Formats: sequence, C-alpha cells, structure tokens
Amino acid sequence: MDFDYSDEQRHLKQEARRFLENRCQPYAVRAVLDDSSHSFDRSVWTGIAELGWLGATIPEGHGGLGFGYVELCAIAEELGRAIAPVPFASTLYFFAEALMLAGSQAQQARWLSRTATGDLIGCFATSEGPGGGSTQPPTTVVEAGRLDGTKIPVTDGDVADVAVVLASEAGEPGLFLVDLAQTAVHRMPLESLDGSRGLARLSFAGARAERLGAAGAGLRLVEQVFQRAAVLLAFEQLGGADRCLEIARDYALQRYVFGRKIGGYQAIKHRLAEMYVKNELARSNAYYAAWALAANADELPVAAASARLSAGEAFCFAAKENIQIHGGMGFTWEADAHLYFRRARQLSLVAGAPSWWSERLVSALSRQPVPAFEN
Repeated sequence: MDFDYSDEQRHLKQEARRFLENRCQPYAVRAVLDDSSHSFDRSVWTGIAELGWLGATIPEGHGGLGFGYVELCAIAEELGRAIAPVPFASTLYFFAEALMLAGSQAQQARWLSRTATGDLIGCFATSEGPGGGSTQPPTTVVEAGRLDGTKIPVTDGDVADVAVVLASEAGEPGLFLVDLAQTAVHRMPLESLDGSRGLARLSFAGARAERLGAAGAGLRLVEQVFQRAAVLLAFEQLGGADRCLEIARDYALQRYVFGRKIGGYQAIKHRLAEMYVKNELARSNAYYAAWALAANADELPVAAASARLSAGEAFCFAAKENIQIHGGMGFTWEADAHLYFRRARQLSLVAGAPSWWSERLVSALSRQPVPAFEN
C-alpha cells in the first residue's frame, strides 16, 4: 500500500508552497504580532480564498472544489511550514467539518458556500476552561432556542462570524450554530503565547442558537470532529517541524565558531539527527492517518491519536532545538526561531492537550481485538 502523495497532490503541494513563500514569509507573522488590533493577515486569507483552498473538501454543490482529505493534508502541511497567521484551521478543520458531518441541507446551503469563498470565518467553541479535550458535559445551556453561558478559550473566536457551540439542551449535550453578530454575544480577546492566532472568551446571554445534528449527539459529534481535525493539525505540525529542521541545518552550515562551522561538531549533529528521526516518525503516522481519514477506516481513532501525538512532539522538539542551535541569538526577538516555538505550543493545545490524546489512544487500542499468535 502506497501512503505517499500522488503526482497531482505533489503539484498542489508545490503550488501551495510557492504561494506561501511569496505571500507569507516570517515578516507577515511578525506584522500580526506587532499589531495588537489584528490576529490574522487579511491579505493572505484573501489569497487563500482566491486559490480555492477553503473549499478543498467542501462539495462542489456548495461552491467547493470537492477534493479529498489527502489534498487538504497537503495544503495543511504547507500552511504549517509557513506558520501562516490565518484562521484556516478553525474555519475548515472544525466549523466546516461539523457542518458537513451533521448539518441539514438548509444549514449547509446557508453556511458552506460562504465558507468556501472566504466570506465567512468560523470557530468551534467547546471548552469552558482549563482541561483536556473539552468533551465533558457542558454547563452552557440552550432553552427555547436561546443560549446562555461562556466558552473559553475559543481559537479565532475574536474574528469569527459564526460559531459551533457545545451546549446542554434539556440535560443532553448538543451542538448549536450561533451567529456571533448578535448583541446577545459578547467576545473578549485573550492574550496568548502565539499572538498570530487569536483567542477569545465568548459569552452568551440569550443568543439565538440553531441545533446542529441530532439532539443529545453533541459529545459524539465533537469526538468525530476532533478526530478529523487531529489528522489535519498533525500535517500542520509536520510542516512546521520540517521547516525548523531546515532552518537549524542551514544555520549550522554557515555559523563559524573557533574557526569551523558548528555543523561539524558532534553535539550539533546529534541534535539535528534526533530532529530528523522524530520528524520522520511523525510523517509515517501522519500519512497513515491521512489514509484512514480519506478512507473513513475503522483505524481512524488510533491513527488520528498517533499522528496527533507524534507530530506534536516532533514540532515542539524541533522548535526548541532550533532555538538551541542558534545559541544566544536564538532567544532574541530578531531571530525567527521563536515564531515557530510559539506556533508549536499553540497547536499542541488545539483540540485537546497531549495528555488527553494519550488517553484517547490507549482507549482506542484497548478496544481493538488482540491478534492471534501465529507460530
């Protein structure tokens, strides 16, 4: 079985890299960090929409391209490599996935076409404070179609137009669509380590809410959305980890200490080699998870958790080692290394912390039948 990209998918990946190298260099990320009034790059977002990436997996009937998940994984890898400061993940991996998974025809017709054109930014509001995977029964409640409660933190909640919210209705958890333009919605931007990805506290005081999916199916739907998003986020983390390795390698080959390149020192070689090994392990898990997602295979729960954990570890490790290899200047604002460290930490907490995914992996493995021993 071949888990690698096809020629067409490689071409898509190359085109995505070309666009991002032209439009999303580290200075674009810095510009967002330096401007507290913006948490994403509007020009990059517009360019992404014009290329059709936001409609990658959205059906053609709703204005999308109708690609498969592997194509979206290829795009995600390049977005992660560029640490693009855009609300792509919140809008496509979470909001659009929830709609395609559980939305009615009317709901999909209303929201998906605007998502595909980039006219709408979505977010996924499940968390109500510190915790693991945000799949505990919510305290936010819906009564007679009105939502009350608070969600915190909500990734890209500061810029989103509409949210999918996990809330209780008649004591049962469900998902609900909420237009954030209502006066009954109050949002408060939050500070975070990675200022190029916005966070917000969303408070609802009788906001109109429309159920998404069946009553009482909220936790099951969140679990499914998280599994799909975990695979796509793993590719973003893989792209970021690969770029950290390239930056560290290039610096080691041009930085001289005591008359020789630091890349010639055994300690630096060991650091680079360990980064490479972790990245390749993450790549294997990510490719397997992409297959499981595209095929809707029974192995998806295990594959998604494995990819999420290995890619998260690879990116965090590569970002940290990139700073170390740069030495004293690696800790400075002028060096780009901290941009990748920020994004690595931010991505490691989206859709559940590593400890939560470890629990999911153990749980999924425990449900698998034990293969019979063959002599």
